[in-house]
Amino acid sequence: MRRILFAALTVVAAAPAHAAGVAVSMDEVRTVTFPKSVATIYVGNPTIADINMIDSRHAFILGKAFGYTNMVALDKNGDQVSNIPITVKAQNSVVTLNKGAAQFTMACTSARCEWAPTQGDEKTHFTNNTSEITTHQNSAKTSAASGAAGGGPGDSN
Repeated sequence: MRRILFAALTVVAAAPAHAAGVAVSMDEVRTVTFPKSVATIYVGNPTIADINMIDSRHAFILGKAFGYTNMVALDKNGDQVSNIPITVKAQNSVVTLNKGAAQFTMACTSARCEWAPTQGDEKTHFTNNTSEITTHQNSAKTSAASGAAGGGPGDSN
C-alpha cells in the first residue's frame, strides 16, 4: 500500500506546474515552460493577460486586468501543446463605496486605502482622479526625459 501511495505522489509531483493553471497578479509576470516547442500562442482574452515568448519553450504571462482567461499553445504542425487556464488577481483589495447612486472605488492594502478610479465611479470624482493621475504620469515622463538629456540631479550644467 505504501509503494502505491508513494508512486502516486511521485506522479503528481512530476506533473507540470502549469497543469492546474497559472495565477498572476495584475502588472506582474510569471514564466511558463511548455513540454515541447511552441510555434503559436493564442490568449482567450488579451485584455486580461498578455503572453511574450522568451524562446520556443518558455513564455512570460503578464497580468493586465482582473479576471480569468486561458492560453492555447500550438506546435509547428498546429497540434495543441498546452491549454493553460490563467487567473489574474488584484494586487490589493478593492473596496467599492456606494453613496446613494454614486459609486467610489478604492484600492486598499493593510496600511491604507487610496482612490482607484474605475469605470462606473461617480463621473466628477472619476474625471478629477484620472486627471490627477495623468498629470502625475506626464510630470514623471518630463522629469525622466530631462534626466536622460543630462539635466538630472547632480549635473553641474
